Amino acid sequence: MSTTAVLAFENPVGVPLRTKLERVERRRKLMAFALVLPLLLFILITFVLPLGRMMLNAVHDDTLQSLMPRTTAALGTWDGKDLPDERAFSALAEDLKRAWAQKTVGKIGVRVNYELPGAASQIRSSAREANEISDGPYKAALIAINPLWGQNDIWGVLKRGGSSFTGFYLLRSIDLEYDAQSRIVALPPENAIFRNVFLRTLVISIGVTTATLLLAFPLAYLLATLPPKTSNLLMIIVLLPFWVSVLLLTTAWVVLLQDHGLINETLMALHVLSEPGKLLYNRVGTVLAMTHIQLPFTLLPIYSVMKSISPNHIRAARSLGAGPFYAFWKIYFPQCLPGIAAGCLLTFILCLGYYITPALVGGPNDQMISNFVALYTNQELNWGMASALGAILLTATLLLYNVFNKLVGADRVKLG
Repeated sequence: MSTTAVLAFENPVGVPLRTKLERVERRRKLMAFALVLPLLLFILITFVLPLGRMMLNAVHDDTLQSLMPRTTAALGTWDGKDLPDERAFSALAEDLKRAWAQKTVGKIGVRVNYELPGAASQIRSSAREANEISDGPYKAALIAINPLWGQNDIWGVLKRGGSSFTGFYLLRSIDLEYDAQSRIVALPPENAIFRNVFLRTLVISIGVTTATLLLAFPLAYLLATLPPKTSNLLMIIVLLPFWVSVLLLTTAWVVLLQDHGLINETLMALHVLSEPGKLLYNRVGTVLAMTHIQLPFTLLPIYSVMKSISPNHIRAARSLGAGPFYAFWKIYFPQCLPGIAAGCLLTFILCLGYYITPALVGGPNDQMISNFVALYTNQELNWGMASALGAILLTATLLLYNVFNKLVGADRVKLG
């Protein structure tokens, strides 16, 4: 039987075998995609969309544009040097009357108060009294109602509010602001706090990461070299923080570190201290508690890499004349670098977002950036500032991850 006859027998409808294989492969890919689609949707809804919304809130605020449309439109050509003309004051009076009638003057006051503290009550009183103004001139009447309207600062805020996008929140998050002429200037020293908070967050995270590495590396080496029965028992003890909530662990450290807690009482009984040491509500307690909680996150990646390293490598180095330390440093340690990099990176990123432990164990000078995000979210209800702080922290984390990955990533380890 000829080849043509065989193909015709196997493929009676005349569809090429190549096309059939492509259809089968396409169906297989669609089936695989359908299996992972629920996970993709879950990540999109619970992770990507909230992050995108946070990044948008950091630069988007259309409160003044939507609630004071006449005023923001009238200020479009204002140069910011002198007070606006009568047309802008007339538009302001109309917007204030409308806001008072629609009960939206509170939102306007809150938004302006972010940039001009104390302006909310003045805007509210101005809106109430503006209803009594029947005709112009509005400029003199509004300034007579409240001297606030005779200052360029308030008009600069209203002019910038004509755009639905603003850089105010991001600038304030790095201790900058707009002046009366909408120029970017530094905040007064008594109001500049966020640069120090970001630096403090970075320092604490690096300190905790270093402490966990110093504890985790020898412990991981011990677990990797001990017999399985003994190492499994020790591993259960190490993993105990995974089975207890962070809140409970932090509360336990509060009990241990207090003036008459177990640690102070033990140190005094051993005559190491003559009086209780200040271990609580300071940097020492914060780093100590965070190190305990984060230790498994650093240890497990290192341990998993160490378990995969064959003991024959060290034996071969020793047989070739290398000493114990030289064989360990030149043969064993470089193979541990991927686990060290993964563990340190995981711990560092988790530490950047710590909230409960610094709030309960740390003092006023130990609060990290997450505490301020919670403050603006739960108490101040300033979603713009909370989103800006979160966006800066996320951006800094991604940049640090990129730098860290280039310095000690997998490619660098292989080259070493």
